[in-house]
Amino acid sequence: MVTARDTRTADGRRGEDGSPRRADAERNIATILATALELFGRNDNVSMADVARAAGLGRVTVYAHFPSRGDLIEALVAHAIREAEQVMDDCLTASQRLADQVLADLIGSAWHTLNRYRRLRAHAIATLGPERLDRHHDPVRQRIEQLLTRGQEQGVFRTDLPIDWMVACVFSVIHTAADEVDVGRMDGESAPRLLTSTVLAALRPQPVTNDGGI
Repeated sequence: MVTARDTRTADGRRGEDGSPRRADAERNIATILATALELFGRNDNVSMADVARAAGLGRVTVYAHFPSRGDLIEALVAHAIREAEQVMDDCLTASQRLADQVLADLIGSAWHTLNRYRRLRAHAIATLGPERLDRHHDPVRQRIEQLLTRGQEQGVFRTDLPIDWMVACVFSVIHTAADEVDVGRMDGESAPRLLTSTVLAALRPQPVTNDGGI
């Protein structure tokens, strides 16, 4: 299991004693992560030996930075989440528009990042388990929750559903889109448009009829 200290080690910023890593170690870590991402993105079964061979590094070097396959996958997930957070923060801080418009922009921008890592999800579920993977998404989930709450206050998102359920629906639709792209039933280029249309239709307030019904 990757601890807080291990995560700092895995992303190449600090060693176990808190000191900066050497440049060659940082390069090796970056090479391992980039290589592993490519391999996990196109293969169903990837071993540490496969990563070492494709990266042009010895297995000892790979294991020195990532003691197990699970540690490597967890580091890749953490890297993907950090990238998604940055994309989301750029959208959330750069716009003063209504929350539904911000969410549309966020989905379009974030999909390009999510699409790069979509096949990593299957490996992460198989290796880390769904609960452990889900915990990695907490920072992303918090941002979505804040945006939806803001949208409720602005009157652009419905208030008749629990916010946790609405967040779960957003995640479910995005994950379903990734799965559909994986099996070839959806074109990755059309995914942002379909995602945006589906998510906004589900979240916007429902029209009320004259008799008070929906």
